[in-house]
Formats: sequence, structure tokens, C-alpha cells
Amino acid sequence: MTHVLVLNGPNLGTLGTREPEIYGSETLDDLRALLEADAAGLGATVEVRQTDHEGELLGWLHAAAREKTPVALNAGAWTHYSIAVHDAVQYVTSSGVPLIEVHISNPHARETFRHTSVITAVATGVIAGFGFDSYRLALAQLTRTGQ
Repeated sequence: MTHVLVLNGPNLGTLGTREPEIYGSETLDDLRALLEADAAGLGATVEVRQTDHEGELLGWLHAAAREKTPVALNAGAWTHYSIAVHDAVQYVTSSGVPLIEVHISNPHARETFRHTSVITAVATGVIAGFGFDSYRLALAQLTRTGQ
């Protein structure tokens, strides 16, 4: 059975209340419930995590590489500038573990600084702009390519 990590970076713990016109009114707990139901239907398990601390996210990515656990990653603001997150993602994918970069909104339809991702070049793929369905699409793909 495939186990998938869904990792979320800074400010994503405020889903449902922070900029609902961009991110929607559903919460991180709503996302967790949705993905757990989807995973069960796919014969997989999923673990949804969120952190506002970059070092914690790096530790989760390092463990995913070691444990060969597929990842859906919404790195939030770190997407645009964190070389440390880039390097950790590269460690995951160079270990043969699929990692999909996920965004609720379409970063290319927003402020110019959001158009740059330091993760995209080292991720297995990118899914953006479909709200929580971005995560659902990533989960479906990772269960097909997971170990």
C-alpha cells in the first residue's frame, strides 16, 4: 500500500480564514478529510502536515527521501526563494522518490514575485490553480507512481 506525505509550508495552517478569495473557505482539516477519503478509495494512506518552520519541513523531506515516501508539497512562500527547500526537494527526487509541487492558486496569475519557483526544476511535476483539487490530482498521480 502506498503511503503519501502531503506537506504544507508557512501560512497554510490559516486556510479558510486567510485570503479566502484566493485560497477558498475550506480549512486544513477539511483538506485532510478530503485526502484521507480519496486515499482510502485509491488503496493508499495519506498524512497531511503543516509547518511554519523551515527546518521542520526540511526534516520531513529528508525522512521522505530515506523512507522512499512520495510527497505532495505546497511549500507556500518558501517556493519562491528557499534554496534549502530546493536542495531538500532535490534530495528527495534524486533518491528516486516522486515529489509533486502543489499550489492551490495559480502563481503565474498572481504577483510577479510568485512567478518564480526554486522547486519546479527539481520536482517530479507541478499541479497548480485547481484549489484543493490540485492536491487530489497530485495524490492520484503519486499513488500510481508510488512505491
